Amino acid sequence: MAHEPITQDLLLEWFLALDTPEGFRAELIEGEIVVTPPPDGDHEDYIGLIVSQVHRRSVTDMQFSGNKGLKLKNADGLPADHVIPDGTFAPAGSRLYRGAEPWMPCDGVSLVLEVTSSKPKADRETKRHAYARGDIPFYLLVDRQESSITLFSDPGHDDYQQHCTVTFGKPLTLPAPFSFDLDTSDFL
Repeated sequence: MAHEPITQDLLLEWFLALDTPEGFRAELIEGEIVVTPPPDGDHEDYIGLIVSQVHRRSVTDMQFSGNKGLKLKNADGLPADHVIPDGTFAPAGSRLYRGAEPWMPCDGVSLVLEVTSSKPKADRETKRHAYARGDIPFYLLVDRQESSITLFSDPGHDDYQQHCTVTFGKPLTLPAPFSFDLDTSDFL
């Protein structure tokens, strides 16, 4: 009986699918396995505030997925990044998440959302580079330690070419397909 060879990608997906403690998540970012503990309530509150505004105010009807695994291109020689954003938005008409594997390609994703936690450097730098390599058009970062929110856009090879940062309390313009000003006054 012949067996199929186990590829590095298959082995990696098996590893990432192993049970982690309840609420924890395992990711592969730039060749390193990162295990993150469950978020606190403030973290989830920021996500809820953003999701609510996107659903009420966005010009394009958006579908949201919390904690959806994305498989992203990586630097030469490294396996694909396997990243779980705090939130992922895609046009509702695309039904992007229907039938998607646990680790889906990022094609069709309009925006990823991260809220800083105990390891803010990963959200500020490492994940930002991963999302840019995946050509995700927008990366929205809520930086709790800096009391600011940043929209990164125009992904290049390894980073976003543009960004706009505002302090909590000021509006942040989300361009098309969202086309509205995100109100951050409740972030204070």
